[in-house]
Amino acid sequence: MILVSACLIGMMCRYDGLAKADEKVIQYIRDKWWIPVCPEQMGGLATPREQAEIVGNRILSLGGKDVTEAFEKGARETLKLVKMARVTKAVLKARSPSCGCGMIYDGTFSGILRPGSGKTAQILMENGIRVISEEMIEKDDFSFPHTL
Repeated sequence: MILVSACLIGMMCRYDGLAKADEKVIQYIRDKWWIPVCPEQMGGLATPREQAEIVGNRILSLGGKDVTEAFEKGARETLKLVKMARVTKAVLKARSPSCGCGMIYDGTFSGILRPGSGKTAQILMENGIRVISEEMIEKDDFSFPHTL
């Protein structure tokens, strides 16, 4: 079973209210068992919502609101789903403060990247789930997973 960021399959759940459909991801999951998820919505955040980035150990919106609790709740709820569905792999949205794996925005809202992972990607990796972004997907190749 594969967990997939809902925005990557065309669901309009991103912070800006749009989708970010990725044809490589759609083709990859076409003949597999998969579950879409938006951890930010599962944490109680609205769509659309203010853009957010990880700043230190908190997640702040562009306007300065601390949304850490919602992101952490979404990560925990996603982990519950993963355990119930026996998910072993996840294809998550690159650079997201929830789903980013390996590289995320640096917290300055300037488009600069830094090493790190989002809250959901981190909790999944801590629980043995193989996590990659849509930018890493190649056919059925999870040989470059980010795991702890």
